[in-house]
Amino acid sequence: MARINRAIELLEQGQPVYYTGVGDLSYDGGRAEAGTHADYLLVEMEHGLFNLTALEAFMRGLADEGPTRSGHPTPPVIVTLPTDGTDEHVMRANAWMVKQVLARGVHGILLCHAETPDAVRVFVESARYPFQTVGVGSGLGVGRRGAGGQGWAASVWGISPEAYLRRADVWPLNPEGEILLGLKIENRRALAHVEDTLRVPGIGFAEWGPGDMSMSFGHLFHHDPPYPPELEDARSRVLGACKATGVAFLNMVQVEDVTRMIDEGVRIGAGPREAIEIGRRYTGRVMPV
Repeated sequence: MARINRAIELLEQGQPVYYTGVGDLSYDGGRAEAGTHADYLLVEMEHGLFNLTALEAFMRGLADEGPTRSGHPTPPVIVTLPTDGTDEHVMRANAWMVKQVLARGVHGILLCHAETPDAVRVFVESARYPFQTVGVGSGLGVGRRGAGGQGWAASVWGISPEAYLRRADVWPLNPEGEILLGLKIENRRALAHVEDTLRVPGIGFAEWGPGDMSMSFGHLFHHDPPYPPELEDARSRVLGACKATGVAFLNMVQVEDVTRMIDEGVRIGAGPREAIEIGRRYTGRVMPV
């Protein structure tokens, strides 16, 4: 096993990654999801309960039922936070959320409404230990994650606390890192800064959030295509910024469009299992799940 985080391993191989949401956030739910067909699991805490006790139990269930068929200790878990990336001050005040979920042993975080580069910089710094210095002084300050939470997280990852401290850094900024950070560029304020935001070191993926983006443009709710021109333009701008910075672009995929999405540049997808299987065959996927 070269990697703890198989989503990162697949992205390094040039393979698209597919995720699914978690319904039962409990120990038994973790055991049930250990054999998921997806490449990573998304725990939704933006609108769902910010329940760290349930998250910890879920992660323990995953670990106890592991390893996965791909040989990894657990499927990767990425969590959305209830805070928004409004600005530096909001993100600094809520950095405790980043530290708390990482201490539960998760493998990544998706920051919603990532509106400013300064907020994203604080987000990345909050996920890093201060001795990890790649990128410090070149767009980032010193990491702010502290000692004390590594023991539990290490047990979930199946490694020693010392090994966890070395490997719990952000990828691809640190090529040896196992933590995947993502952004939702999902309103007009975020869209206005997307090119600068995605240049912040330490971000691995981004999405354009059509539901919230449509509301930001004055629509009641317009999550699924076909989209009006202003939403198509917003999506194109986020996709272009991802390509320019090497950040993986996330988008929904369907049976009828998954191969086109891959050709367009989508590297992280969510959709029905049939669409995922079509995508894996299309790209010659080898790694089992």
